[in-house]
Amino acid sequence: MKVLKFGGTSVGSSKNIKKIIEIVASNQEEKQLIVVSAFAKVTNLLLEAAQLASIKKSAYTSVIEEIRTIHVQIISELFTEKDKNESLKFVNQKLDDLSEVLQSISLISELSAKSEANIVSYGEILSSFVITKALQKNNFKAVRKDTRELILTNTNYTSASVNFEISNKQIQAFFKSNKNNVTVLPGFIAAAENGDTTVLGRGGSDYTASIIAAAIHADILEIWTDVSGMFTANPSLVQQAMPIEQISYEEAMELSHFGAKVIYPPTIHPVLQKEIPIRIKNTLKPKEKGTLITKVSKDKKNPVKGISHIDNVTLITLEGSGMVGIPGFSKRLFETLAAEKINVKLITQASSEHSICIGIDDSNANLAKIAIDNTFEFEILKNKIKPLQVEKNLSIIAIVGDQMKSHQGISGKMFGTLGKNNVNIRAIAQGASEKNISAVIAAKDVKKGINSLHESFFKNNNKQLNLFITGVGNVGAKLIEQIAQQYKFLLDNLNINIRIVGLSNSRKMIFDDEGLNLANWQKGLENGEKASLNGFLNRVKELNLRNSVFVDITANEKVADIYTEYLKNSTAVVACNKIASSASFKKYKELKELSREYDVPYLFETNVGAGLPIIDTLNNLIASGDQIHKIQAVLSGSLNFIFNNFNAKTEFYDVVKQAQEEGYTEPDPRIDLSGVDVARKILILARESGIKMNLEDIENNSFLTENNHNADSVGDFYNSLKKDAPHFKQILKSANNNNCQLKYVAELIDGKAKVGLKEIPVGHPFYNLEGKDNIVMFYTKRYPEQPMIIKGAGAGADVTASGLFADIIKIANN
Repeated sequence: MKVLKFGGTSVGSSKNIKKIIEIVASNQEEKQLIVVSAFAKVTNLLLEAAQLASIKKSAYTSVIEEIRTIHVQIISELFTEKDKNESLKFVNQKLDDLSEVLQSISLISELSAKSEANIVSYGEILSSFVITKALQKNNFKAVRKDTRELILTNTNYTSASVNFEISNKQIQAFFKSNKNNVTVLPGFIAAAENGDTTVLGRGGSDYTASIIAAAIHADILEIWTDVSGMFTANPSLVQQAMPIEQISYEEAMELSHFGAKVIYPPTIHPVLQKEIPIRIKNTLKPKEKGTLITKVSKDKKNPVKGISHIDNVTLITLEGSGMVGIPGFSKRLFETLAAEKINVKLITQASSEHSICIGIDDSNANLAKIAIDNTFEFEILKNKIKPLQVEKNLSIIAIVGDQMKSHQGISGKMFGTLGKNNVNIRAIAQGASEKNISAVIAAKDVKKGINSLHESFFKNNNKQLNLFITGVGNVGAKLIEQIAQQYKFLLDNLNINIRIVGLSNSRKMIFDDEGLNLANWQKGLENGEKASLNGFLNRVKELNLRNSVFVDITANEKVADIYTEYLKNSTAVVACNKIASSASFKKYKELKELSREYDVPYLFETNVGAGLPIIDTLNNLIASGDQIHKIQAVLSGSLNFIFNNFNAKTEFYDVVKQAQEEGYTEPDPRIDLSGVDVARKILILARESGIKMNLEDIENNSFLTENNHNADSVGDFYNSLKKDAPHFKQILKSANNNNCQLKYVAELIDGKAKVGLKEIPVGHPFYNLEGKDNIVMFYTKRYPEQPMIIKGAGAGADVTASGLFADIIKIANN
């Protein structure tokens, strides 16, 4: 024998009811008990009508007509003109009865729990009648049985407790004599001993089905809804949530208690005692497996089965030194709450007995505060207990799994994941059974917290990275192009889902928390809002997305100054901008310490050598215990390009102009030619080697003239290059006479750094360095004579973008 329960969405339209008939038809060889909810929206409308009547609002009559319309439409679509009269007559009669009840309530301006239970029962009474007639019309030997004649409860009308002893006898007696293959029962409703209608609480149709299934020892209880089973998380919040194939009763109860809406929490208890399996299925997709709930879960691989949460939580803390060692405080607290019928969702108590913290529903917060203040008034006046702390706008997030107790590090992984994503934990609760670990967090952090945990505990997930890019010139445009090109590859091969959520240039900025369309980002940016550094930062904070990364592709000092705020907000920073890491040592050290403190990456590989893995290699050498003795390097792709193209047939001015036009120099070429850019690079390498150094500590042997240095503008600088052409020709002539190549070299030797133009002889590794290439030679304890050499293109939009991309992927992999 099989019990099938169909929820409100499953009976929400004639199309869905026809699906139910198909499902019933597929099981004709078995005896089936069909428990149904009210048609979709009807229960809410009935409650609305009741409330309106209680405050003498005549609008309740319009609500009744809306309910009538829903039923008439479904009946008209299910039946022919000849067959629908009986159903319409029943519906109209019942709604007329309902109107009389509501009119009575309106006259006395009072809605009792008894009246409310009676009113909301109409939904299931009507739906069960219509569905029975639809089954009969399709040649099923179906009968309808009113569950008020089967399930007996107390007189707690709107959330009644079941008398199982009498109910089981009545259910068993009826089904022993009932020979029909299909029986339709209205869910949710029952009756008290005096015959009054009671209801089993919202979600009570599931409970009805479970009570029936347990009483008759059904083979299986099937809960048919609008989703394909229980999911690893709420699919509306976590796009990567997956259906759970099998789960234990205890795991299902924990998940449903912590907000999983698929099954009403009390449903599981009656069938658990009889070990009757529950199958949760999708009415609209009946061929999908759904979730099987049994005594023991067979899946032992993943200790965490699901992640869920409860919204609208208030945290109340009772604390004070007067509580320590004094028995009875907990008893008094919980007796006070029980007297006010306030349900406690979470409890945690300090081992010092100095404080007790409880989580309750927001709606009970004011009532709880008044009651607890009254109970402990004496202790509060005597300063033995502090005034009650009440914190609202919170949620409880929980991970659930039977096997968590046998796996080490689950708690650490949970709290570490939340911490990395800047999710502050207000309270923690973990039972000795370790079937769930709960944490109270800010409501605004729920989506980020659940998604972060889901990525962490479910291995087949894609790790989502949310990028906020400022600076979309040549390099920025190339990075966006590379991300768009590699998106599918990263998703398919590395399980990395990179989304660009925010873009900004100096004028405009745009955002999309679902990821910007990279096919037309330029047009979107043109139509964006006015850009500002603080505005961009504030939007990153407001969106509050997990695994957020700020990417700076500017040379702007003000942008570099704001890195600290991103790191404090647990947003990773990837910087092409050299200013931050080459600023004062104090600033550099602060950024490094913030990165460690908030456990969030600060990466700047492209500061030295564009896409070449120079800093990463240096860090690996240091981390593995090697010691840097000397670094010699050509670190300016622009200067290398200039001196490789400067010869007897060219003018220095023309070569510099060409380098600027081809994008090898900064818009202001003085930055490159002054040697400051190279000095910043060797400074960064010195600092990464562990040396405390500032920019002014670096010896800069400039090859420029005094006129070049004194130029007031870029135009004046170019004019000075023309005037001083003989100076540059002399430098070239000297190198040619000595059979040498001119290279701008950076050196770090014994803790001292210098940069300057050098004549490089034949046979030296720098001699044949071509085009825009860079080269770095690391002389270390392990490489004392033959250095470790890194060589390759050190300038250009493509390679710089690829260096930024590599840092972004590194964050995803870590």
